[in-house]
Amino acid sequence: MTGIVIWHNPRCSKSREALRLLEETGAEPTVRRYLDVPPTEKELRETLDMLGGCAIGMMRTGEDLFSELDLTKDAPDEVLIAAMAAHPRLIERPIAMADGRAVVGRPPERVLELLED
Repeated sequence: MTGIVIWHNPRCSKSREALRLLEETGAEPTVRRYLDVPPTEKELRETLDMLGGCAIGMMRTGEDLFSELDLTKDAPDEVLIAAMAAHPRLIERPIAMADGRAVVGRPPERVLELLED
């Protein structure tokens, strides 16, 4: 297995829990504080491909910013990806990736799926 990368927000309890769970298995994930180092649109598209879903599935739709930007759950992926790149706090957290796969850590235990074959 290649290394696990986790898009992490240390202020989020779910993100902290996911990181703790990974570390307890002996994994040494690379932590990316995505609010400090936002992913590019290209990185967001690549992550979306690994998740295998729609962009809305990796967004925090309950954030006030989501409605302030007039975003909707049926907006095209490209619009949502551009919004996440410009406003990374719209990205659901945490997202963990390894070996061409990604999971949204909701609940945090989902990140352990990356350790399975």
